[in-house]
Amino acid sequence: MNVAVVGLWHLGTVTAACVASAGHQVVGYDPDPALIEGLQAARMPVSEPGLAAMTDAGLATGRLQFSADPQAVSAAEIVWVTFDTPVDDDDHADVDYVVDQVCGLFPHLAPGSIVLVSSQLPVGSIARLESLYRAAVPAGTATFACSPENLRLGKALDVFLKADRFVVGTRSADDRVRLDALLRTFTTNIEWMSVESAEMTKHAINAFLAVSVTFINELAVLCEQVGASAREVELGLKTDQRIGPKAYVKPGGAFAGGTLARDISYLTERCAAVGLKSHLLSAVHPSNRQHKDWARRRLQELLGTLAGKTVAVLGLTYKPGTDTLRRSSAVELCEWLHTQGTTVQAFDPAVTSLPAELSPQITLCESWQQAVQGAEAVLVATEWPEFRVLTASELVQAAGRIPLVLDASGFLDKTLGKDSQVRYLTVGRAA
Repeated sequence: MNVAVVGLWHLGTVTAACVASAGHQVVGYDPDPALIEGLQAARMPVSEPGLAAMTDAGLATGRLQFSADPQAVSAAEIVWVTFDTPVDDDDHADVDYVVDQVCGLFPHLAPGSIVLVSSQLPVGSIARLESLYRAAVPAGTATFACSPENLRLGKALDVFLKADRFVVGTRSADDRVRLDALLRTFTTNIEWMSVESAEMTKHAINAFLAVSVTFINELAVLCEQVGASAREVELGLKTDQRIGPKAYVKPGGAFAGGTLARDISYLTERCAAVGLKSHLLSAVHPSNRQHKDWARRRLQELLGTLAGKTVAVLGLTYKPGTDTLRRSSAVELCEWLHTQGTTVQAFDPAVTSLPAELSPQITLCESWQQAVQGAEAVLVATEWPEFRVLTASELVQAAGRIPLVLDASGFLDKTLGKDSQVRYLTVGRAA
């Protein structure tokens, strides 16, 4: 099939490369010429394991091309919308940015083409796009469908190529048949539903995950005060058949980034718009924000004033497997430490330089050993596999003292949590 993937950041570049790797003819469109120039040389805008090599392979075979000309979508049977929806620091999404980008493609859509939207937009957005299309192209015959994105940073290729399922909302049986021919390449498990149900499904999944995270973290903080182990409580939950072993109830840090927060905001705003109360959903953001202070509170409880002290931060990126710093809780913590008069020494295997605004606040080190030198406390902020080799003996030797180790999720519990050479603290465990 001829497929145009429009919007080429993380979701778009992964989608374009994977669809081309399955033998389809793909053109990737983005209005940013500099971005297109980089992609044509297989330089990715965001780090994702294996993506550059897959893109390079697609370019070499000719099945994958990139263009900054909107006319490039005119031969596509399916126009797959993958623009990232910008989110500000208050978790409000710039929906109009994506809508405007799609509207700009209306004059170039082929008759009978399907516009498949995977960008994260609020429920009702497909109907809005349909209305705008009818107004702009009264005789147009393009149709619209929705398939919520389901990627995970650091594991995106595997998630796409070996999808457990696709959720797809369509208006007609004909669209369902044509989309099935494309998506069946990746999985035979396709959940067909109405467009609005597909839009709501994405909100529901992310809201459920967000509620789960805040639920277990609130319990975990209480466990610290009453002498219970949140890890043991987690085990008790997951061995209940009504909850199950894959439940999203692992005590740890607050959720970060814009994905979960964006859908909570979409739902609470939509409830307000139709006059409904959202008591549960409205409580998620305040609870999560409060839990972000866990490391700050623990540091102050155990070290007292932080002015003049040195704190090492292991990991800066939003997630392991990526070099993304935007909306990283580790970076937010470093910025707060700086305001307390703390010397912040950080190491991240994917970060070789810092943005200009962060350089005065963080000393970027070339190794974890260098980062922990002289540190009174070590914060495990990003779960990079490279940190699993770290031992208590090496940590004490490199730091020159017995440091306090704060590891919110218990990532290094097996290597550091049972060793008395360090003071190890994790969410849900009493000091």
